[in-house]
Amino acid sequence: MKDTKQQFEHVIAICRDLFAKKLHDYGPAWRILRPASVTDQLFIKANRIRSIEVKGVALVDEGIRPEFMAIVNYGIVGLIQLELGHADSADISNDEALSLYDKYAKASLDLMLAKNHDYDEAWRGMRISSYTDLILMKIYRTKQIETLAGQTLVSEGVDANYMDMINYAVFALIKIEFGD
Repeated sequence: MKDTKQQFEHVIAICRDLFAKKLHDYGPAWRILRPASVTDQLFIKANRIRSIEVKGVALVDEGIRPEFMAIVNYGIVGLIQLELGHADSADISNDEALSLYDKYAKASLDLMLAKNHDYDEAWRGMRISSYTDLILMKIYRTKQIETLAGQTLVSEGVDANYMDMINYAVFALIKIEFGD
């Protein structure tokens, strides 16, 4: 399966299935997270991936695949939180959460397709470790934008960085799932 759109949709479907199962178990408890907390959660996941890549071993019996899936899902949670703002409780239904998930998964797909057209699938020649580094860089950029309260001079906003993190994580998952 070499079709990038189909591979993206396949990987997102796997991530969405996990998101839906966690919604069942926990509800949308993540609604209490402020965007900076979402960014920190993304940092934890990306930092663990990099640690495993550098050390070559994980002491917790999970590899990097679940962490990349978490980056996709927390990236989408971040976009939802930017739209709705944080809440004091789980104030949306699971169905509403899934509808918003689908909205942002589609927006990420649309962005990827546009960039993929312009970059001519250059991501396929990259290493998974490069996606990790790029995600970490986007996280540090996001933290800086958050520190500046969004008052940037020339940069895209937090939402664009979240979408890029989602797409880099999807690229990694495509490579893990389908190989080079």
